[in-house]
Amino acid sequence: MQEYDVALKLLLQGSAKLVMRELTGAVVAKWLDVELPKVLNVRNPRLDLLGETADGELVHVELQSGNDATMPIRMAEYSLGVFRLYGRFPRQAVLYVGEAELRMESELRAPGLLFQYRLIDIRSLDGERLLESEEVGDNVIAILAGLRDHEGAVRKIMERIAGLAAAERDTALAQLTILAGLRHLSQTVERETRNMPIDLDIRDHEFLGPIIREAEQKGLQKGELAVLRRLIEKRFGCLPRRADERLAALSVSELEDLSERVLDAASIEDLLK
Repeated sequence: MQEYDVALKLLLQGSAKLVMRELTGAVVAKWLDVELPKVLNVRNPRLDLLGETADGELVHVELQSGNDATMPIRMAEYSLGVFRLYGRFPRQAVLYVGEAELRMESELRAPGLLFQYRLIDIRSLDGERLLESEEVGDNVIAILAGLRDHEGAVRKIMERIAGLAAAERDTALAQLTILAGLRHLSQTVERETRNMPIDLDIRDHEFLGPIIREAEQKGLQKGELAVLRRLIEKRFGCLPRRADERLAALSVSELEDLSERVLDAASIEDLLK
């Protein structure tokens, strides 16, 4: 999920101002790059987003793509870590962008203890309102929010992107391409990109191009792995766990080579030797 995290962080730190107000109820004046002290022993010492408002209030946003039963503990640890660094507790929110139903808790309760933070499923945000925002970052994130017509929204976002200056346009299109993968709309974005009256290749984008290419490579690897698994199981029966783990670590070209050899191999061991 690294590519989604990077795209969302850039958007939220940039022009997705309406989304940030929905999450935190505040306008961030500056962003802070924070890694919590190792003494805290948190699983991930670097916060996703920590900002400071003009009034000096701290706001902390974590991005989450899967349900994590330990999320309340993590957020409490982050809150204490920020307090140790700045002497102030942050206003906290978790933005859930996963496809599965949200099943996490947003508080810790015990006798004499109550710790809470906002927990927001991005689909609960008003996508139609985000589409009407003057900020392209809000428009792009709308693809993940609640919408009546996702394909129509993609066309509307693409029309907005087409009118941007070249550098801003390429960045926004790269971000839209990445986030569309979370809603199975990548083909829609690709089709609309071909219809745009401009000549560009988002894979050449300085920062997001490598992320897109990596995501595409992972998709190819996943497809080749699925085909090879079916071939092996049809020829040799159930695939042993150790062999399956070894296959999962191979590159696309290596998987293609094994797919060609599987019909001639005498056994799984012979194929993987």
